[in-house]
Amino acid sequence: MRTIGLETFLPSTSLFRILCDMKYSKDNALVLNVRKYTKLLCLKSILILLVSSCSIQSPRRSTLSENQVIEQCAPTDTLCIREESEQVEYPVNTPILGIERLHLFMDSLQNKRIAVVSNQTSMVGNVHLVDTLLSLGLHVEKVFAPEHGFRGQADAGEKVQSSIDKKTGLPLISLYGQNKKPLSTDLANIDIVIYDIQDVGVRFYTYISTLHYVMEACAENNKPLLVLDRPNPNGHYVDGPLLEPEYRSFVGMHPVPIVYGMTIGEYAMMINGEHWLQEGISCKLWVIPCRNYTHKTKYVISVPPSPNLKSELAIALYPSLCLFEGTTVSVGRGTDRPFELFGHPKFTDTSFQFTPVSKPGAKNPLYENKVCYGFNLQNSLSKRRYEINLNYLIQAKEILDSLPFIDQPVFFNRLAGTSTLKEQLMAGWSAKEIRSTWQPGLDQFKTIRKKYLLYP
Repeated sequence: MRTIGLETFLPSTSLFRILCDMKYSKDNALVLNVRKYTKLLCLKSILILLVSSCSIQSPRRSTLSENQVIEQCAPTDTLCIREESEQVEYPVNTPILGIERLHLFMDSLQNKRIAVVSNQTSMVGNVHLVDTLLSLGLHVEKVFAPEHGFRGQADAGEKVQSSIDKKTGLPLISLYGQNKKPLSTDLANIDIVIYDIQDVGVRFYTYISTLHYVMEACAENNKPLLVLDRPNPNGHYVDGPLLEPEYRSFVGMHPVPIVYGMTIGEYAMMINGEHWLQEGISCKLWVIPCRNYTHKTKYVISVPPSPNLKSELAIALYPSLCLFEGTTVSVGRGTDRPFELFGHPKFTDTSFQFTPVSKPGAKNPLYENKVCYGFNLQNSLSKRRYEINLNYLIQAKEILDSLPFIDQPVFFNRLAGTSTLKEQLMAGWSAKEIRSTWQPGLDQFKTIRKKYLLYP
């Protein structure tokens, strides 16, 4: 609260002393009037001071500096920005994204050379973050693009080439091509990096791997990273086996379960706090949190985060169905509904069928132009999911019987984060038996996770 001194309202010190030291004289009407005036002025000043102290609020701060109201969110260098008296009205019960709270950080970007890590999901309403920053006269120097590219059109696993953005003329530096980590030369002319990408809360979704390498590059080159937080559509539960160190890859870099139940801002704090960056270094990290959000909040993504996650259903099924990517079973890439179905040309006794074809985002899909028989999961979202459904994998293996099932064992193990799941499936374990082996690791992870949660 701002303190207002008496000197704001009273006469100057020297004049005030003269007036107060004057002796009373019945013959001096002028002095009498002056003294009466002075007393009234003093009373009025005190009254104004009391009223002002109750009504005046701290001016809104919008810089990420020593004067910013901040709180230490975790035992790291991470700073989570908090506004004590935010003068912005938000819709009730509607999640407000970090990117929508521009007033908290815009002043800190003035006269700074900015790099943005973003893709097609980095929107402020209907306007892209990069366009918003440029329209405000800020100095965006370049954009770093993750898997699928800046516009989100490249296939899964397809290398993305660095280029120039046709709309803005900005250099697009690929982080899914020759390099997955920004080079020192990429950051040499940069003062601050902004990360704003919509995540889906699944370990093998590679945007958190890109986050890791961006944080590492920022730490090594002494550049601050500003993360604009977004809700996680799968943030309401934690499930799956923990990744074991020997299966670390770009589709799984950290010892977390398949579904980790954290926002991208919370996850960045965990990377810092658990010293998962190379040699345990720490990134100077600022997080702009969401408003009106908890981990129980249902959140539907308005822009597809990648070419084959086109719907709320696909995002919900992704943790369960993506494990099929290491098998001979199709998850519908090359159809209008990827990750909403699964099947195989040799499946029997199914009435549902689909035919994958080449299309943007799935140029060479599995079983291209071949009829697949399988299962339509379009009506499976009647209840919110709180666990990975292993029955899809078990059912597919049983139908294929002696036919090849897990034909890419190395990739399957990387997705699972362990070789144990493959062994359990091939040995005929039930879903309940498999899940029971996950619990000790999940309990261990939840203890770690709790330290970095920004939302209940």
